This record gives sequence, C-alpha cells and structure tokens, in this order.
Amino acid sequence: MTQQTYTRDAIKKMDANDPVSYLRDRFNLPEGVIYLDGNSLGALPKGIDARLQKAVTEEWGKGLIRSWNDAGWYPAPQRTGAAIARLIGAKEDEVVVCDSTSVNLYKVLVGALRMRKDRKVIISEQGNFPTDVYINAEVADMMGFELRCVAPEAVEEAIAEAGETLAAVQLTHVHYKSGRIYDMKGITEQAQALGGLVIWDLAHSAGALPVDLNGCNVDFAVGCGYKYLNGGPGAPAFLFVASRHLPDMHQPLAGWHGHAQPFAFTQSYEPHAKIDKMLTGTASQLGLIALEEALGVFADVDMSDLRKKNQQLGDLFIALVEQELSGMGFELASPREAEARGSQVSLTHEEGYPIMQALIARGVIGDFRAPDILRFGFAAPYVTYQDIWDSVSHLREIMETGEWDQAKFKTRQAVT
Repeated sequence: MTQQTYTRDAIKKMDANDPVSYLRDRFNLPEGVIYLDGNSLGALPKGIDARLQKAVTEEWGKGLIRSWNDAGWYPAPQRTGAAIARLIGAKEDEVVVCDSTSVNLYKVLVGALRMRKDRKVIISEQGNFPTDVYINAEVADMMGFELRCVAPEAVEEAIAEAGETLAAVQLTHVHYKSGRIYDMKGITEQAQALGGLVIWDLAHSAGALPVDLNGCNVDFAVGCGYKYLNGGPGAPAFLFVASRHLPDMHQPLAGWHGHAQPFAFTQSYEPHAKIDKMLTGTASQLGLIALEEALGVFADVDMSDLRKKNQQLGDLFIALVEQELSGMGFELASPREAEARGSQVSLTHEEGYPIMQALIARGVIGDFRAPDILRFGFAAPYVTYQDIWDSVSHLREIMETGEWDQAKFKTRQAVT
C-alpha cells in the first residue's frame, strides 16, 4: 500500500472539516504558541480567571466564612465529582474530588487490601508512573503484602500466576510515557474472576477518551484534575469507588470531612455511608472552584468525538514524522495503531532533551521524559491539524540546522 503524502492544503481541509473545532474558542491560548503538553498541564479555559476573581473578592473577601453555605463551597467536592463522573462512566455519587492522586491511591489501595486480608499479592507494572509504584511499595510493606511489578506484556500472566493469592491489581490505564492503553475490561474481568480487586489510574484518560468504569465493572479508580481536565497547576484529584464497595470500604485517612456528621464533632469516628467517606480534610476551595469551572468545557461534548479527533491527530503526527524526519534518529515509542494509544505520541532520540528545549524555544511546547522520550500530547479541544504540521516543520528545521546542539538547550532544568 502506498503511504499517503500530506500537504499543507490537505491539512487545512482537515481543520475546516473538524466537527469539534468550536471547542478551541473555549480556551485562552497564547499567541504564537503551539501547545502539545496538555497531557501534563491542560490549557487555561476561558472564564476561570473571572470565576476565581469572584471567589476571592466576593465569596472570600465579603462573604467570608458564610460562603461555605451561601456560595456552595461545602458540597463542591461532590458536585465536581459528579461532573467528572459523566466523563468516566460512573454514577454521580461514586466520584468525589479531593487531595492528590497519590493520596487518593493510598486511600483506595489500603481500603481494597483491607477487603482482601486473606490474600497477599499486588500486581502492578514495571514502568508504571513512579508515584503509583512508590505508593504500591509502601502500602505492601506496611500491610505485609507482596508487590509484583512485571513487564506490561506479562500483566495477564502475572495475574493468572497469582491465582487465589491475588489481592489487587493496580495499573495506569494510559501509560504516561508511551501512551499505550491497557484493556480495562479484560484485565478487570480476569482479576475479579480470581477474587482480586482492580484499581485504575485515569490520569491520562479522563477528559481525553471515553472511559466506562461501570461498563467494565471497575472496583476503584483515581485520577488528576490538571491534565486533560484543564483544572490548573496542582488541581485537586478525584477518586471513584463502585457503589457496591462503599459499605465495606474502610479508608485509612479518617478525617472529619469523611465523618457521617462532621459538625457533630464527636470523639469517635463514624464514616459516612456514601462516597463522602473518602474525604479527609477541608477541601482547597480555590483549586476546586477552578476545576469545576474548567469542566464546563465538556458539558455538551460527546467524548467519542474527542477520541476520534485525537486518534486522527496522532495518526497525522506519526505520518508526518515519517514523511519529514526520516533518517534523523527518531523512533516511535507509542503504539502505531490509534486504538492502542491514548491522546499522545512519544518519540525517542538520544538527544531528546536538547531537541525538546529547542522546540519549546520556538514556541512548540511538548515535554521530555527520561531517558530519551519526547512527548507530544494532543488535547482534541484545542489542538489543530495545522498545529501538527507546523510542529513537525519546526522539528525538521531544528534537526537540519543543528539548532538543538547548543549549551543552553543541554542544561537540565528542574522540571523537564
């Protein structure tokens, strides 16, 4: 089969026929910047600055403590969780926004293992996002379980080998480096058939592709609010507990907001009967307010439309890399098949770090992940097909001129 050759005119037609192009107008995007790092920090949706200004000057400044009631601050974790639930195939009362992904993973993992005290094995993957591995390892050591991290292609085999000793499987649905997608339904079914519980990290899934937690009968999930959900730097995270597990869920960070009657101020802890039991302390209201406002971007969006576009963006990027950058040392680190990868494409190059810094200096923002990964995220609401063409053009010029080979691009910064 002859490979299609792309031209600038063909790319313009793709943008003209994009059914979700209207979403780009919902974001404040800096002039002259091509933003391909929404898989690390989402762009700024319009309206957030005004919403935060109101929260600070009116609700906090004038309403003061009355705003916990009058401005609806107190139920914001549940209200924002309900908005996320629609995007991940959950019921509104199964998701709550709170804390960080790391803290939430700790809570649901300990809670899950308490439900499987007679078992001993946790399965995760080699190369999982570091915080997931660290939390898994610490919890395993603390509770006397065995953590088995295996190669991604060996996960199903490891689950089978664990058999009736399997307590839990913890995986990231879309891998942060490669963008590879796990079979959520298949792995969940396999683990549950053995009596194990499954925890999915949706950090690179929520807001990028359709997720059907209840359709896959998932037990627990966690995720962050600052990537494809566009909630801002350090936005609060979310967690999901299937309603069937709420009666038995005993999370370890018992705090007053998870109490059945927080304002009764009783000495003994009585957990809330619903998803509120997963709360611990007072929510960071400004972060919650920003995330809730950001989720308005998705209010009228069919996630399958976004998924179709980010698959096409990824396919185009791969085709253009092969068309324009052949022989320049780049290798594809993501699945070639669109169905098998999330909303990103990663390349490897032995000089990946300075190449990415040179690209960023030109206003094309992706990121680098050690040891040699250049990551390009395609947030369908605001990335255009023209952005893909221009990004690869910049990359070709950087390689042809040797522009990347400068000391200023080789000095590692704290955040890569």
